[in-house]
Amino acid sequence: MDRPAEGDAMTNYAAWDAVEAADLIEARKASPGAMLPILHALQKRFGYIDDAAVPIIAAALNVSKAETVGVIGFYHDFRKTPPERPVLKICRAESCQAAGCESLVAHLEERHGLVADSHSGGAFEVETIYCLGHCAASPAAMLDGEPLARLTPQSLDALIAGA
Repeated sequence: MDRPAEGDAMTNYAAWDAVEAADLIEARKASPGAMLPILHALQKRFGYIDDAAVPIIAAALNVSKAETVGVIGFYHDFRKTPPERPVLKICRAESCQAAGCESLVAHLEERHGLVADSHSGGAFEVETIYCLGHCAASPAAMLDGEPLARLTPQSLDALIAGA
């Protein structure tokens, strides 16, 4: 699937570019524990970790391709394919639960047909995440990496209407 250009209404991700990926990897490879910062940088830029990045990362860090693939697979937040729609990550940790996130998840399903963690279609992919670190602004979420705070059914309706 071709990705939209950066700034497209669907996402803020760039289309996969091996040269740009190699530059991101090169800039971080000397950092202690460089694998995770590299993977986060790639995902932030492209929305996923392309298979073509695996040998580049492995060579840069002097690790096996299997180790690189293992790290990507271990952390559920890393994607191996581009998201088809904007990704709305709803925090369902304790603070957000206390502030009503479960009623927001139910609202998304009942009003908009968006079922968390099902990839069922609709305007967004809705994923569960446990703790965004925005506990003081619960219930919280992230839309394609941008934090959302103090969500209400009305703010979710407005977000979806604007998609």
